[in-house]
Amino acid sequence: MSQSSGARQINRAEVVDQAFLDRLSNLSSGRIGLSSGNAMPDADLLELFDSQMVSRQLDLMARVKRLENKVFYTIGSSGHEGNALIGRLTRGTDPAFLHYRSGGFMAERYRKFESESDGLSSSQRFIHDTCLSFAAAAADPASGGRHKVWGSRALWVLPQTSTIASHLPKAVGTALAIARGQHNQHELPVPTDSIAVCSFGDASLNHATAQAALNTCAWTRHQNLPLPILMVCEDNGVGISMTTPTGWVSQSMRSRHGIDYRFADGLDLTEAYAAVNSAVEHCRQRQRPVFLHLRTTRLMGHAGTDFEVDYRPLDQLEAAEAQDPLLRSAERVIARGLMTPEKIRVRYEQLRTICLAEADQADRQIRLTSRAEVMQPLAPYSRLAVQTEANALASADLRLENFGSAQALPENQPPRHLAIQINRGLQDLMLKYPQALVFGEDVARKGGVYTVTRGLWDKFGQRRVFNTLLDETTILGLAQGFGAMGYLPIPEIQYLAYFHNAADQIRGEACSLQFFSNGQFRNPMVMRIASLGYQRGFGGHFHNDNSIAALRDIPGLVIACPSRGDDAVNMLRTLTALAHVDGRVCAFLEPIALYMRKDLHAADDGQWCFPYPAEGESIELGSPRIYAEQNNDLLIVSFGNGIPMALRAARLLQADYEIDVRVLDLRWIKPFDRDALLRNARDCNGVVVFDEGRPEGGMAEAVVTTLADGGYASEAIQTVTAADCYIPLADAANLILASDDDLIQACLRAAS
Repeated sequence: MSQSSGARQINRAEVVDQAFLDRLSNLSSGRIGLSSGNAMPDADLLELFDSQMVSRQLDLMARVKRLENKVFYTIGSSGHEGNALIGRLTRGTDPAFLHYRSGGFMAERYRKFESESDGLSSSQRFIHDTCLSFAAAAADPASGGRHKVWGSRALWVLPQTSTIASHLPKAVGTALAIARGQHNQHELPVPTDSIAVCSFGDASLNHATAQAALNTCAWTRHQNLPLPILMVCEDNGVGISMTTPTGWVSQSMRSRHGIDYRFADGLDLTEAYAAVNSAVEHCRQRQRPVFLHLRTTRLMGHAGTDFEVDYRPLDQLEAAEAQDPLLRSAERVIARGLMTPEKIRVRYEQLRTICLAEADQADRQIRLTSRAEVMQPLAPYSRLAVQTEANALASADLRLENFGSAQALPENQPPRHLAIQINRGLQDLMLKYPQALVFGEDVARKGGVYTVTRGLWDKFGQRRVFNTLLDETTILGLAQGFGAMGYLPIPEIQYLAYFHNAADQIRGEACSLQFFSNGQFRNPMVMRIASLGYQRGFGGHFHNDNSIAALRDIPGLVIACPSRGDDAVNMLRTLTALAHVDGRVCAFLEPIALYMRKDLHAADDGQWCFPYPAEGESIELGSPRIYAEQNNDLLIVSFGNGIPMALRAARLLQADYEIDVRVLDLRWIKPFDRDALLRNARDCNGVVVFDEGRPEGGMAEAVVTTLADGGYASEAIQTVTAADCYIPLADAANLILASDDDLIQACLRAAS
């Protein structure tokens, strides 16, 4: 091809396709002769080559059918087909978290589950299923038409939507869960000698989540703990338009402490076979993290809309295209006498015909046509099953053994404050669920920064209560991995502000799994977060954080926020039941300023201590608590720290102004009972919404919108929030946070 014609050729897919066919003709004339390699059996080479051709034709099909509006995704695997080796040499029960350029891997993983029940070969089934995914058909077995992802429950490929490396922390968590399952007497859903497999690109290696995962691997191995994970970096030398510096991946990873580095040339199946096999077996037998640096190239651009000629010199493009792994595989197959060039051409064109026909057939399939269909797997809620599960405690014998005597059972103790009751509630949950794990920074021997987990380590041991390294991304990644392996993780995030360091682990990964797998996979968890403000100016904004907007914006996430100890226990029961029954991801916001609060109106009145809930008690998801339901002058709506403030305000307003106040504690940030809110508001002459968060993104907006949509008169609503500002240190914090007096003044305005 001349430079002028190549420069004009925008469609590099056509260039790559034709170049492969042209080179086959050259091979047929005997112009190229290469050594055939010896390590790989002939049968393996033939099937791997076929998987590579299948993957390539799917990429070519996507470029053609995109122009016909029959395909909605064009990021392909061309140049990365060497990852078929990973698919072949790992087991079908090794959980896999895959890079989006994993067509070759998936074609090989399909071979491990070939079935004759539908009359299709593994390659035909793979093409059929993948075309359904490309077409966003409701019958797509990976996501039910919600996204083009590589995923399958039967194949143990957990679907990823990330285009970077945000799936790596949960892959590490899965590997750790597999290793721990051998010692915890926990029944794993995969064999105990499985390994976790994850793949990503060279550009993604630089992402913070990739570095967090690598650091966790090294940190774990530094303590001589088993961690069977194969991390496959598919290095094509470019990230969209940015070139990866030569040698960067190998130099940065070759001597990484605690991680075993291996290299394989993914452009040549026969050369890479032994290296990949050795890496897989080393990982499995030694239970060590292995970083497999797989050489690849990128063909056809980043995606169908990416025109490489705009930013890559033509000589670079042609150099990359000359490294086409399909051509190298064809040379190896011909050199061994396994196929002639003509037979390769016939098979290649046959696969093209099959892929195009399957794409047309997939386009005729039913797609998701309603909001309810789209959302169906996002937030499952089995109401009766969850309520039944939440109301049951562990056996009486286990509870007696744990707490020491019948008198020492928490329900037989005097009323106590929030921190104590959460601790007791966690003990009950650990007894009820032997698969439950409590972990995070400082939660073990120390018992957490606020001693909420004190004693759990002594009672349940270090395999169920353990400290992690100081990294929220890792904590939440571990939680997902443990959840995928059948555990019930209860991770702790030390402060709400620290959650924001790792929000995407919940938003982009944990909460999306059921949705994008069409309910096939789940990673249940109850994430405890020490939260909110009013800590008398202690610690500044990192320890006095009132921002819940990032949590509220996460689809499918359940968010609970108790204001008192008995509610906290009952809500924890419901949250763990949700996680256990429906696989839900839950956040439990614990108001730090209320942890140790015992009094409500005056010193030593003990009115903010409450009895421990007995067996058979729980709080239904979304259900609020109503105080003084008989009062109808004014309704105060709040949550968390706002509830004792509202009750103090109610007492003062009745005593000084004869205004009777009803208080509604939302308790649930998401979902909350909108009907109950409207019902109570309509009973009252005015509403004051007290939101300790900032004006935008907090609960005040949601409450006022609900009232307005329900026809409640806007002039009868007052809102009180903190300022739109970070919370400073010491007494200056009181200038930012909403005060008792702010609330009282708003009540007087609403009542006037």
